[in-house]
Amino acid sequence: MIQLKKSTMMRRILYTAMLFVFAANLGFSQNAPFSVEIEAMNVPNLGGLQSFAYGQHDGKWLILGGRLDGLHRRQPFASFDVLGHNNQIIVVDPVAMQSWSAPLTSLSTSLQEQLSSTNMEFQQTGDMLYVVGGYGYSATAADHITYHNLTAIDVPATIQAVINGASFTGNFRQLTDPEFAVTGGHLDMVYDTYYLVGGQRFDGRYNPMGNPTYTQTYTSAIRKFKINDDGTNLSVTHLPGHTDATNLHRRDYNVASQILPNGQEGLTAFSGVFQVGADLPYLNCVNIDSNGYAVNNAFSQYYNHYHCAVLPMYSGTANEMHTVFFGGIAQYFDSLGTLVRDDNCPFVKTIARVTRDANGVMAEYKLPVEMPALLGASSEFIPVETLERYGNDVLKLDSLPVGRTLVGYIYGGIASTAANIFFINSGTQSSANSQIFKVFINKTVSTDALNGHSLDAMNMRVFPNPSLGESVVNFSLSSPELVKLRVSDVHGKVLYTAEQQFSEGDQAWPLDFGAMRRSAAYFVTLTAGDRQVTQKAIVVR
Repeated sequence: MIQLKKSTMMRRILYTAMLFVFAANLGFSQNAPFSVEIEAMNVPNLGGLQSFAYGQHDGKWLILGGRLDGLHRRQPFASFDVLGHNNQIIVVDPVAMQSWSAPLTSLSTSLQEQLSSTNMEFQQTGDMLYVVGGYGYSATAADHITYHNLTAIDVPATIQAVINGASFTGNFRQLTDPEFAVTGGHLDMVYDTYYLVGGQRFDGRYNPMGNPTYTQTYTSAIRKFKINDDGTNLSVTHLPGHTDATNLHRRDYNVASQILPNGQEGLTAFSGVFQVGADLPYLNCVNIDSNGYAVNNAFSQYYNHYHCAVLPMYSGTANEMHTVFFGGIAQYFDSLGTLVRDDNCPFVKTIARVTRDANGVMAEYKLPVEMPALLGASSEFIPVETLERYGNDVLKLDSLPVGRTLVGYIYGGIASTAANIFFINSGTQSSANSQIFKVFINKTVSTDALNGHSLDAMNMRVFPNPSLGESVVNFSLSSPELVKLRVSDVHGKVLYTAEQQFSEGDQAWPLDFGAMRRSAAYFVTLTAGDRQVTQKAIVVR
């Protein structure tokens, strides 16, 4: 469930009502290892859906839950209403261009309620799809709740039953556990262990003004567990996890399976909302492996901040991990080569790639291809099953032939008629998208032009942010260079300048805001040669 604003939204509007525009680095690129192409298609009689869960078998998709409408409305009485629940099990065959559906009514009340919710976390293991949590109206509770269930679904059997109009009640099993009362997080695997990363427990009626119609608790955690499932008996063994109220305070975002530089399986939590102390997306990421997690403050992701379709691919020969993001919602977008900042976080068309090299250095590239409209938020990328993948479902890029290969599909999500609709949303400005996009990887052409540009060749990061007035500007240089630092306020007035010669490698430049105006937002700009990067810094006194 995409919640664009939290209760302190009006405080933020006072100082972020205007757009901030600054130049991105246009000179840094590498040879693109592939290009991305998308092609629209439509399955007759398939309706729109967003924030759903899916599994697949033999080329057919099993889809559950999600919303039938677009962006949630601001009014508590209208937001996440019962009419928007998806009360059907949907099966799609994208090759035969067919779809089937069946109501949930034959299932128990507990199953019906959870499986009609939005933003369940889910993970398919073999033939079994596991879904946890989700948010929606519960007639049993007579209120909107986050469900505290884990449900196991036999994917092949359910697909076949829906197609044949047969009973599927025996294909669903459910258990109750308060640890699974989570929505807006991600359920993934690292080897044989399940990771429930981030998210929140949200009970009651949503409203953006902080009125007491709900309770909201971020998990700020990585919850780890094993599922014990013999096909009949279902249980869970919880394992020690991780809690970090600052860095894991994330929801409605993207977590992608990864192959790490050491060849091990892992995860990366990209962006997410909201920062502690600021109603803004995180720009850094969190890398997770079987030993723990590490916050990467040397990398900033400017595009695709909210949940969208994501494609992870790894090249073993180059030891490069590529993660492609399709559209959605972001704090930044590109306009004719200029990075534009809009703290209202508009819908965007951007398709971007984040690449991690053999040394673990991450860079973001805006690709020249875009979504054809303001699409992608709360959509899913559904891979082609027959392609070679690693154990954690990361696509083996090296196994793709030279030329154009269909690697998967993007289905659903929110289609918006304008970039910023939150404040005027009456329910007609957006809808759940029914269109499907084929996604192709083309390994024929390798050219700098395919990369677009990297937004932050210097990997700049102001940390901590927010701060009490003392921060460090971290950045890196590929060669010795004179670097200029500038601090300006939200009106563009320059408050402080400095310059210093730095050597090659990772750098740390202390920055003291003490002589400047307190409790404010500032813009810190680094310039080195023809490269210029700006980041917002917040001081709270």
